[in-house]
Amino acid sequence: MPKIIGGSLHEHREQTRQRLFTALSALMAERGFDAITFAEIAAAAGVGRTAVYNHFADKEALLMGFITFETSRYVETLSRSLDGVDDPVERLRTYVQAQARLTRVFHVAPGPDLRTVLSRGTQQRLREHAVLVEDILREILAEGIRRGEFPDQDIATSVILVNACLSGRSLPEESVARAHAITATEAFVLRAVGAEVPQSSVSASTIIASRTSSAVPVPLRS
Repeated sequence: MPKIIGGSLHEHREQTRQRLFTALSALMAERGFDAITFAEIAAAAGVGRTAVYNHFADKEALLMGFITFETSRYVETLSRSLDGVDDPVERLRTYVQAQARLTRVFHVAPGPDLRTVLSRGTQQRLREHAVLVEDILREILAEGIRRGEFPDQDIATSVILVNACLSGRSLPEESVARAHAITATEAFVLRAVGAEVPQSSVSASTIIASRTSSAVPVPLRS
């Protein structure tokens, strides 16, 4: 009988899933989803290949389990960050900052875009998970328009454009350059939706830019 991880069968299952998610994430960052096998994921997780099938039917099912877990955790964290923030401009800044700091391995992993290597059904499920995050931005923009903080606009289009700007970003590792990239992105998005950029953000961006003017240029997109 396989050794049980944790104090109960439930803990064993949860810890096994976490091991598989961690292994999948690490391998995808190295080579991309299409270049790794189920057996390699199991080996990296320290789980028997046969045991993996007790949790996931195939590699795509594992990917969806991973994305479901990560999306749920991110939405919860983002919602907590927005709790108590009433002003639509500040809510949008919070959203942008959270998205800019987010590392999504399924967006930035090496290899082909996931949409080109996944089945149609899995692609649709990926889209459904993206909507969970988009709904938060949609609510922020709608409330900002209602209050007159943002001009009237096509919210559906704005959501697509804002998230396109934020997804797949590669932020610098150096702290000052990283802060500048996030601040610049925040100001760009606020202007894009017609919001007034707080003077504190403009000042911070100017100060940081002057400190990094002789450094390596900061990429806003990978």
